[in-house]
Amino acid sequence: MRSPGPGTSTVTVLRDVRPWGGERSDLHVVDGLIAAIVPHASAASAASAASAAPATDGGAGAVIDGGGLLALPGLVNAHAHVDKSWWGKPWVSYGGEGGVQGRIAHERAHRGELGIPGVDVTLAVLRESVRTGTTAVRTHVDVDLGVGLRGIEAVREAVAALGGAVTAQIVAFPQDGVLRRPGVLELLDAAAVAGAEHVGGLDPASIDRDPVGQLDGLFAIAERRGVGIDVHLHDGGDLGAFQIELIIDRTLRAGLQGKVNVAHGFAVGQLAAARQAELVAAMGEAGITMTTVAPIGAAPLPLHALRDAGVAVGLGTDGIRDLWSPYGTGDLLALTTQLARLSGFRYDEDLVTAARIASADAGRFVGRPVHDLVVGAPADVVLVDAENVPDAVVRAPRRALVVAGGRVVARDGEVLV
Repeated sequence: MRSPGPGTSTVTVLRDVRPWGGERSDLHVVDGLIAAIVPHASAASAASAASAAPATDGGAGAVIDGGGLLALPGLVNAHAHVDKSWWGKPWVSYGGEGGVQGRIAHERAHRGELGIPGVDVTLAVLRESVRTGTTAVRTHVDVDLGVGLRGIEAVREAVAALGGAVTAQIVAFPQDGVLRRPGVLELLDAAAVAGAEHVGGLDPASIDRDPVGQLDGLFAIAERRGVGIDVHLHDGGDLGAFQIELIIDRTLRAGLQGKVNVAHGFAVGQLAAARQAELVAAMGEAGITMTTVAPIGAAPLPLHALRDAGVAVGLGTDGIRDLWSPYGTGDLLALTTQLARLSGFRYDEDLVTAARIASADAGRFVGRPVHDLVVGAPADVVLVDAENVPDAVVRAPRRALVVAGGRVVARDGEVLV
């Protein structure tokens, strides 16, 4: 059970809401979990429940009136970099050279000026994420010779300061390469020992120029420490596909099915149909997952084919207003709109699929066996004024209420933690 944050309200009943746009219902919450979902109570029943509760619409044990709003599960940011953002600071002009190598160099040269990594900058971007309905995040945190494990410590401290408004799983991320920087593998191993749930990789071919060597090192840590693997793979076409095949092979040999993720994976969207189908099927057999940030201009991932093959897909913001790019707001529902548009989604069922990718179906990316508006799930709920789920995806309306672990953490755009 999450601990209470300052200014939050413990919810006993979240009444008169429409889970996934369905019938009006009352969600009963016990110890931060959804304990029951019942048809919306009559006015008399509601009055009785309210009088029995210690407080109404605030305070411990509150009965919260949802006013018939649409309810979605808490949004899950499956690919973030919350240690990098300068959110909340004065505007930082874009500079440096383009490309992965150029951005790495620029970030290394200037991050210290902005206090990155730091608790205050991380806390600022996490609060903005909570405000827009994100209640769980998988975040990559830079681990390199310059900062060591300091970024992981900052992220943990920022998450703790929010008192349960958001939970986080950490990927120890070698943004500056693995093998080309002696000592990074040892840092990744130390991060795993210190509790990071995953170790990350980065373009094994184009960054380290030794795909087999980088993957050997990462998988050795994963097998030794019992952690997952999450590899950034920007390399496209046949080069990217080749590296995914290496990841598939290593996953099967190590018995790490269900614990390996490919982030970005632009190559999957670029392959010819037959080659793509073959690769997607192999990924499904190996239990490999994918995360996307719905980038404008990239070939869209074949979401339906991936889901049909059993390849779970998560959606994430990537960096939010950082030294890589001034763009990004942390609003995952708005990013869901972008994912749907880039994927050519127009039918209602497809728009619902997009919403599920950003919420219920992404529980596995943050260590949750179930993350949905069902009995037994964490009471993470986002209320929006929308006719139905497709309407919510297309408009990304303002979040009227955000509940995390059974506590109100944001209301009408105001963060309460």
